[in-house]
Amino acid sequence: MGVGGNFWDLLKPYARAEGFDFLRNKRVAVDLSYWIVQQETALKGQIRNPHIRLTFFRTINLFSKFGAYPVFVTDGTASPLKSQARIARFFRASGIDLSSLPVAEESISIERNKAFQKCEKECVELLELLGVPVLKAKGEAEALYAQLNREGLVDACITSDSDAFLFGANCVIKNMQPNSNEPFECYHMSDIESGLGLRRNQLIAISLLVGNDHNLTGVPGIGIETAVRFVKSFSDDEILYRLREIGGGDLQDFQHDVNLDSSLIHSSDESPRKTKVRHCSICGHPGSKKAHLKFACQYCSATANEGCIKKPLGFKCNCSPCDLDNKEKEQKRNENWKLKVCRRIASEQNFQNNEITEMYLNKQQQYDGDYHLSWENPKIDMIVDYLAYYQHWEPSYTRQRMFPMLSTIFLRDVASNSKDQLLGGQYEFDSIQRVKTRFGHQLYVINWKKPTREMSNVICMPSEDSDTEQELGIGDESTDLLDEPDSLQIHVKEGYSFLSTEEDMVLVQNAFPEKVSQFLRDKELKESRSRRKRPMKSENSESPRGVQLSITNFYRSSKVPCHEKPEESETGCPKISADTSRERDIEPIRNYSKSVRRKLLFD
Repeated sequence: MGVGGNFWDLLKPYARAEGFDFLRNKRVAVDLSYWIVQQETALKGQIRNPHIRLTFFRTINLFSKFGAYPVFVTDGTASPLKSQARIARFFRASGIDLSSLPVAEESISIERNKAFQKCEKECVELLELLGVPVLKAKGEAEALYAQLNREGLVDACITSDSDAFLFGANCVIKNMQPNSNEPFECYHMSDIESGLGLRRNQLIAISLLVGNDHNLTGVPGIGIETAVRFVKSFSDDEILYRLREIGGGDLQDFQHDVNLDSSLIHSSDESPRKTKVRHCSICGHPGSKKAHLKFACQYCSATANEGCIKKPLGFKCNCSPCDLDNKEKEQKRNENWKLKVCRRIASEQNFQNNEITEMYLNKQQQYDGDYHLSWENPKIDMIVDYLAYYQHWEPSYTRQRMFPMLSTIFLRDVASNSKDQLLGGQYEFDSIQRVKTRFGHQLYVINWKKPTREMSNVICMPSEDSDTEQELGIGDESTDLLDEPDSLQIHVKEGYSFLSTEEDMVLVQNAFPEKVSQFLRDKELKESRSRRKRPMKSENSESPRGVQLSITNFYRSSKVPCHEKPEESETGCPKISADTSRERDIEPIRNYSKSVRRKLLFD
């Protein structure tokens, strides 16, 4: 999908590795068709309605884990060229000869297959119940979310379609996995311009040469490296106009410009070469061989009364006549290479660059309504019924999985001076349990509570698909694609049921500043008490606490110091009684491990 010729590999060196908190409080446009295709390809036949399940879990993760405001975009009526490309892609995948491919007529488009339309309709119904805005484009979805991003209505686009850059997107997120600590790939158009030296019109020209969603083949024989080199030889303002001329078969103006550039090289040099300068066959420098046999030339570092030094293998002279000659040869090679590429482009009969270019540069509004984006509260009861019908999930399971999203929305509402003080009409903010670090970002673990009477009302039943995944043995890659959030644990105590969620610290501070202040005071008080109870470090300690001692130092440190001065014998040596030796040598050894006792015995 998008530009062909491994276009993403060209851009990957300029991708930023963004972390867990990059999308916090940002609006992000999501290509819904990208999610559906990815889910159906990875999990089809393994899980019931994977498009519904993954859309549900990923939307919750965008709200709760990343703290984003998602906006979903769907495709409108495809252009005839896009319909023709879809048919060609189907023929190619089926192994059918493309020569029998029907020609797309003007103003006639072919819709997606009914199975995809059904999946898209079901996902849109779920997203509308979740209160997320869903926009339908007039044509391509990429054109709409790129326009939203270009006009600043969204901060980034989540898609794997590289056409987003051609439609004018400024920030594209390709890979992101909510259940992984790996950073996701984020591409900024400013990085591509500074790193590759390519701007939007030049990227469009590359797509015309290597292929795109509207023309799969592009120009046969031109790869991504050739296309980049050819496009860089023109400025961003003139490249599309030049391709239009070359595609029409008009190469006279181009050859005239090439000859003009060649003449400029000769006229720009102050001392152009008039005659061929002789070079010594021994050292390779200007001059005759006869003269260099007696005395070394100025370029050789030989001693007096000696000839020139023999030139090494692969030697090239850098004198001004040779340098000018090398420039002329290089210019001639570039001219021949450009003419060869131009002839290849001109020989392509279906080089439909005009229609595709106008489609990419179309500045008309891609959405019929206004751009007032609003997020509403989820319709919980209707979502429970919806997922019970399509996924056969228990109501308690659905409510439990939605809880992180509901808690995030509730904290946002409270921070904006909302009068509602109950989450979902049931749970109230109880306390801050602790501070947790997830993927390098600190979060508050919040306790929520509600009164309960019966244990059966708070038990969350697992879904059928949990057992199905284990029976089918779904691999790690497919499990990552599920993006299922961590399950919440419910505890019942003293007539209350408690749930805990992980919330952004700034969001909790804005919603419940008094609770945060109380938590910080309690935490400081607890730490001060812990410091008081901590034993003071001995001045005579031989090693810091927590550092393992050697066996000799460990044995010495375990001996009880004798504060009384021992009696001395007549020989002047300390007098050691049998009882003292027994207590000091035998008793401490019994407390050691077998390996330590063996070490002490043999040493």
